[in-house]
Amino acid sequence: MMRKEMSTKVMLAVSMLIFGTLGLFTRNIPVSSGELALYRAVLASALILVYLAVTGQKIDWKGIRREIPLLLASGMAMGVNWILLFQAYRYTTISTATLSYYFAPVIVTVVCPLLFHEKLTGKQIICFVMSTVGMVLVIDVGGIGRGGTDLIGILFGLGAAVFYAAVILLNKFIKNVTGIHRTLFQFFASIVILVPYAVHTGGIHLAGMSGAGWVCLLTVGLIHTGVTYCMYFSALKDLKGQEAAILSYIDPLTAVIVSTVFLGERMTAAQLAGGILILGFTFWNEKKEDGGSHAFRRSGKG
Repeated sequence: MMRKEMSTKVMLAVSMLIFGTLGLFTRNIPVSSGELALYRAVLASALILVYLAVTGQKIDWKGIRREIPLLLASGMAMGVNWILLFQAYRYTTISTATLSYYFAPVIVTVVCPLLFHEKLTGKQIICFVMSTVGMVLVIDVGGIGRGGTDLIGILFGLGAAVFYAAVILLNKFIKNVTGIHRTLFQFFASIVILVPYAVHTGGIHLAGMSGAGWVCLLTVGLIHTGVTYCMYFSALKDLKGQEAAILSYIDPLTAVIVSTVFLGERMTAAQLAGGILILGFTFWNEKKEDGGSHAFRRSGKG
């Protein structure tokens, strides 16, 4: 039993490490953000279909039919979320884009009391205020950093966080479809919005892509999305929420390390402090006194 729990934790940790390297690969794919998001959804959907067929997992079509409007809405939000995240990578450093993106759970914390009539506790208010202070530190420094391009990237990252928060909130209403089946149909829904968007904002450019570009594209679509989502959901069902919450922070920490070590992108002391505030208070907000957690679930994140 202990060996199984350890292997599950390793699986989740590895999936977070892979997610954290996403920006490194997207930098080397010479297509628009919309086109990249489309290929990611198509490749991941195909791989997950193969995975479900090989493992013999049947799809509950009856439950899915009842949730089609929500699956469509959340999938479309996921597609927009990816476009904005990839745009953030283009305009600012990977670490800054990732920290901006990790503002999503803070947004969820503030919106939940309005949508679900949940009481906003003193602890949640403190976490919101301090995370916002952290975001202000990142934005101020970014805006000065490179003539405004960092600020544009941060705004794209925050936009992606808003749509990721929308995915999280919509998922709260989806009761009859869970885990990887939900993600698969959200991928399908994202393709619905990404196809016309990619066609009308530049078209398809696969023919002119280099060998390195193809390797990075296949890695993002098959490994970062298809394989890693399967690993994530396989591990998630066997772990406590608190354990998953702790391991999920490997993702942004990996992104910061990749940005600094492999791409030579530097963070100032103020940015680093802002990042610590965002991640630290977000983690504290997810931690419950009884050892449980309401850690936000990954569904559509990089």
